[in-house]
Amino acid sequence: MLSWLKKIASACLGPVRMCARTRKDEDGSDNGHGGAVADDLLWSRDLGRHAAGEFSFAVAQANEALEDHSQVETGAAATFVGVYDGHGGAEAARFISDHLFAHLIRLAQENGTISEDVVRSAFSATEEGFLTLVRRTHFIKPLIAAVGSCCLVGVIWRGTLYVANLGDSRAVIGCLGRFNKIVAEPLTRDHNASMEEVRQELISRHPDDSQIVVLKHGVWRIKGIIQVSRTIGDAYLKRREFALDPSITRFHLSEPLRRPVLTAEPSICTRSLRPQDKFIIFATDGLWEQLTNQQAVEIVHSNPRRGIAKRLVRAALKQAARKREMRYDDLKKVEKGVRRFFHDDITVVVVYIDHGLLQQRDASVPELSVRGFVDSVGPSRFSGVTAIS
Repeated sequence: MLSWLKKIASACLGPVRMCARTRKDEDGSDNGHGGAVADDLLWSRDLGRHAAGEFSFAVAQANEALEDHSQVETGAAATFVGVYDGHGGAEAARFISDHLFAHLIRLAQENGTISEDVVRSAFSATEEGFLTLVRRTHFIKPLIAAVGSCCLVGVIWRGTLYVANLGDSRAVIGCLGRFNKIVAEPLTRDHNASMEEVRQELISRHPDDSQIVVLKHGVWRIKGIIQVSRTIGDAYLKRREFALDPSITRFHLSEPLRRPVLTAEPSICTRSLRPQDKFIIFATDGLWEQLTNQQAVEIVHSNPRRGIAKRLVRAALKQAARKREMRYDDLKKVEKGVRRFFHDDITVVVVYIDHGLLQQRDASVPELSVRGFVDSVGPSRFSGVTAIS
């Protein structure tokens, strides 16, 4: 007998596919008045439906090639959100977008449920798959061994939220506190060497390596190279077989790798959603470099849902402009590549939780099927929504 999980795959492979493109930012201002300069590097979907409410996403490009990918997939009773912040290229982030959700579905079918172990195993399968790709191609393209990605995933199913994280993307939930004040509660911790906790974790794992974390130009880096301690990819920092030519100074290791210095083991948080939990912000570090957790949740709480992800991205861009003592409209004129000196690529997904709908779906629809959305953002296809039915 087929369980509800065994229906997911067929739902995701339905014969009818309808596509609606997201739109570029047109007016460059929050109030929509004319006269502002359009930002050709900002894309958004103002509002869409998911299993337990609505969602909004937006992306701002800074690098010459956008290295962020993201997806939102939803059926009748469950929602999946993925935000993938690539570095060294977009291959790892694109691979995660193409494979992680499929691994999650397969493993959920095999285990008959969604759990922390299922999510963790989906991350592991994705990591092994990408390392296999590196093994097949690194003789032709050696630098693929230095391509990696942070990985942030959220799954809402039967009133429970699972959040798994590698790297320094972040999920923050907005909760109503006393006197109806919105409060930011982080659901992830940053795996970044700038954090004392992370440095101590690395030192404890590598007591015989005095160079495991190095302060370089005022920034703590693992082996003097990379800031994040957990990723998908970055094969040359995990396995000796993927060692790079020493002449590539950007990725040069002072001595051969003795054991992995990075890991793909995610931190996982499980939360039973409460009536006070109003929305979740999933975003790459490009947002959190400019806004605090509390600033972000206050913006979401105090503004309409439609276009809220774009509003967060704009707030971050305005802050980046202020730091350089320039006008926001002038920042929008800066081309990709050069824009990276002002801010990082930014991807934001805001997921609202409508508890009445959540309870209704949990009570009456025991499968993830019938209809879904797939929102993908990447360097070759910056945005889009595909409804599958």
